[in-house]
Amino acid sequence: MKLEQRDYDVVVVGSGPNGLAAAILMQQQGLSVLIIEGKDTIGGGLRSAELTLPGFTHDICSAIHPLAAASPFLSKLPLHDFGLSYIQPTFAAAHPLDNGNVAILKHSIDDTADELATDSRAYRRLLQEITSIWPKIDADTLGPLKFPKHPVDFARFGLKALPPATTLANLFKTEKAKALFAGMAAHAMQPITNITTSAIALVLLAAGHLGGWPIPKGGSQQIANALAAYFKSLGGKIETGTYVTDLKMLPSAHAVLFDVSPKQLLQIAGHKFSSIYKWQLERYRYGMGVYKIDWALDEPIPFKARDCGGAGTVHLGNTLAEIRDAEQQTWDGKHPEKPFVLLAQQSLFDDSRAPSGKHTAWGYCHVPHGSTKDMTAIIENQVERFAPGFKDIILARHTIDSAQMEAYNPNYIGGDINGGVLDIGQLFTRPALRLSPYKTSAKGLYICSASTPPGGGVHGMCGYYAAKKALRDVFDISVNSL
Repeated sequence: MKLEQRDYDVVVVGSGPNGLAAAILMQQQGLSVLIIEGKDTIGGGLRSAELTLPGFTHDICSAIHPLAAASPFLSKLPLHDFGLSYIQPTFAAAHPLDNGNVAILKHSIDDTADELATDSRAYRRLLQEITSIWPKIDADTLGPLKFPKHPVDFARFGLKALPPATTLANLFKTEKAKALFAGMAAHAMQPITNITTSAIALVLLAAGHLGGWPIPKGGSQQIANALAAYFKSLGGKIETGTYVTDLKMLPSAHAVLFDVSPKQLLQIAGHKFSSIYKWQLERYRYGMGVYKIDWALDEPIPFKARDCGGAGTVHLGNTLAEIRDAEQQTWDGKHPEKPFVLLAQQSLFDDSRAPSGKHTAWGYCHVPHGSTKDMTAIIENQVERFAPGFKDIILARHTIDSAQMEAYNPNYIGGDINGGVLDIGQLFTRPALRLSPYKTSAKGLYICSASTPPGGGVHGMCGYYAAKKALRDVFDISVNSL
């Protein structure tokens, strides 16, 4: 196909993991690709900085990366050659309970099951099935709705993934196993009584057993830096410090891919879209926000349950019932006094994160969309509940509410780090009901952000599938399926 001359073959707006993945796939096909980033540093949700005290490196958004390590696209890139190194914590995750028990997600299914005692057989049966299926269906599950390569296995996963997490958790008898499952499901940022919330729990558990929940050495920024370095090695170009608000700001290109939310896309290119497409984007739903704290600590967090000290991630929510109620309250616009808190302790395993003998911690809870309520005391009370003495070791803290999160990264509308509600109504039709969710109604314009399937997370699959569609439409290039 002969195309008329343009400044570039492709322009990608935004350098989050999806924008970088899209740009890399395009550049791999020999096209000329430019990434334009609004901030002075690349990365989107993959950024790290000294937020508290000198020498303490904190991850601004994402911190632990099971989906990056397991991504069907990112995992195949030679990122190690460009400085990326992953560290595996002793345990992927821990979930302490008030009664002193703690559920541990270990690398081995058998080891995890053995810890669950009464529920060992149920856990082993469930996760052995899911981990055996996952490598065959990962690319189809982490993508748009289409006929899968392995329909029987895809259906087997779907039957387990479709029920609410509160329903599938009934496979277990003990509160310990149910709590572990509920904590995984709460990553969905919606009530865990909603259908399909079992899916994220199963994916995270399977990822823990197949590839772990690794930490990038030096901070999440290193993932973005490695992706960018690889992209540049292929001949790609990156321009930072240019915040795009209008199509007129872009150089000419045959295709433009936007790693932005539907709200931003409407602002930039809404005048090019059909009335039906605009109508759908205007009604796109965003979900709960987050309130996040980064701590500089004098020593490791003193958890009552010692095994928590071996976990890169700790889920603080106590029982399934408590997590269910907290997430429902948040969804209903309230601020629970005992929220589900996701906590990471990277410096226990990566000594580059803090000065010798000191530590960092990273934590957030879900809050109502756009909330500006100060949740500092509430979150710290929840940590103190499971780690008495925690407050005494805090040297400094940095906080950011949902409104500030959106100001920092305009893709996080109302603090929604998932790029929009990931319920059944938007799971496969995000951001609009179309034959391809990545193709807008305007020729040559595509959306590749977390507001497209499969949604939030550092996996790059939204960018991969959007680029694959644009390659076929605009350049008549077909890319082999993953």
